[in-house]
Amino acid sequence: MATFEELQQERFKKLERMQKAGILAYPAQAKKTHSIAQVLERFDDLAKAETEICIVGRIRAIRGHGGSTFLNIEDESGSMQAYLKKDRVGEQQYDFFLETFDIGDFVQLRGVLFTTKRGEKTLEIADHKILAKSLRPLPDKWHGLQDEEERFRRRYLDLIFNKDVKEKFEKRAKIISGVRGFLDNEGFVEVETPVLQSMYGGADAQPFITHINAFDLDMYLRISLELPLKRLIVGGFEKVYEMGRVFRNEGVDRQHNPDFTMLEFYWAYADYKDLMKLTERMFENLLTQVLGTMKLEYEGKEIDFTPPWPRVEYGELFRKYADIDIQAMNRDALFAKAKKLGAKVDETFSKARVEDAIYKKAIRPNLWEPQFVIHHPAEMFPLAKTREENPAQAETFQLLVAGGWEIVKAYSEQNDPILQRKAFEEQESLFRKGLEDAQRMDLDFVEALEYGMPPTAGFGMGIDRLTALLTNSHSLREVILFPTMKPR
Repeated sequence: MATFEELQQERFKKLERMQKAGILAYPAQAKKTHSIAQVLERFDDLAKAETEICIVGRIRAIRGHGGSTFLNIEDESGSMQAYLKKDRVGEQQYDFFLETFDIGDFVQLRGVLFTTKRGEKTLEIADHKILAKSLRPLPDKWHGLQDEEERFRRRYLDLIFNKDVKEKFEKRAKIISGVRGFLDNEGFVEVETPVLQSMYGGADAQPFITHINAFDLDMYLRISLELPLKRLIVGGFEKVYEMGRVFRNEGVDRQHNPDFTMLEFYWAYADYKDLMKLTERMFENLLTQVLGTMKLEYEGKEIDFTPPWPRVEYGELFRKYADIDIQAMNRDALFAKAKKLGAKVDETFSKARVEDAIYKKAIRPNLWEPQFVIHHPAEMFPLAKTREENPAQAETFQLLVAGGWEIVKAYSEQNDPILQRKAFEEQESLFRKGLEDAQRMDLDFVEALEYGMPPTAGFGMGIDRLTALLTNSHSLREVILFPTMKPR
């Protein structure tokens, strides 16, 4: 059996034969009269009229039978059989095809349609043209690639051999289009804000640092879209949104990738309760449009997104799933409980951060049906308004589903510049004590608030997590075309 290197060398020799014959192996132009899907849809009429058609695509199979050869050709829309006959194209052209063309080559085929004795819809080739010579043989057997890492490193091969993967990314495009359409119809204006920032903010995360030579200045890749968008609310916009890449220098697992797509929108004269209603309407519109149903299957379980969804108090979940009364327990008792549960905690953690560690470890995995978890500790949301009836809690919600996937995080935005400065100062103190995820002081943003920002509700949703959910994908890597990978 020939080695990969021998097979590749043979393809280079075929390329040389083409070049010596004066044939461009990589021409700039191609002619196409129909997609393969259009051919198959209109096959009977086109065949009856003996209409000459021209299709393009990749050769996926070659089967020779003496003076005739059958091909399978595939384009984005589908695949079909083609038939090359020596008597039709001439001995010279027929032999040249067999000597120089391979599986994987992109070709242009011209001819008329007929049905074989076995009932196969087929194009009888009158003329063929190479569009791109494939110099690497495609794997003979794929089976999704034995090494999952290679699927993500060489996504182009994954797409060639796995139609389900391509369908996921087509659905991702529909999801993004559906979200944009909903917000546009609601009167939101799409905007763009800088990826490079002199001070990062808007989330608890570590940034990537880069350098701008023109200013001889270190800058950060944004970790959130929040603070620039709220400056626009100060400036007079009342409904704005952005969908774009954000970057967080954090671990990689099934729910995290260092760069990902985030949707954030901000709505003046609204609060977190208004946002919950809007979120339900958004999902109702999106699932109906993309899936045609309010029910979906995720990892073997059916999830019903029919609104309204429960509003569940953060503290109640501790009582229900961990037998903990977070109001009655002090920080040290909670810390001991967290260690017993196997939650990742550090001696520097405050009580609220210990609660959060328990929440992620022991509570969120139990949450399968869509529900709004509301009223988190205010300390964990330094950009959110606190509740008038209980300042230790914030006007917040998370949309949790499918065993703890956080799809949405939202809250009533803090618009009091004095309180916002105080919250930043507390975060800055935590940062100096070693909490690298703490948010940083952004004096420019505080200054913007001092000019006045109306009551505003803010919403953040990870598009990759949403896509994973709606395509029944276990990991974000399945729905990010080129996930971040460690070099070989």
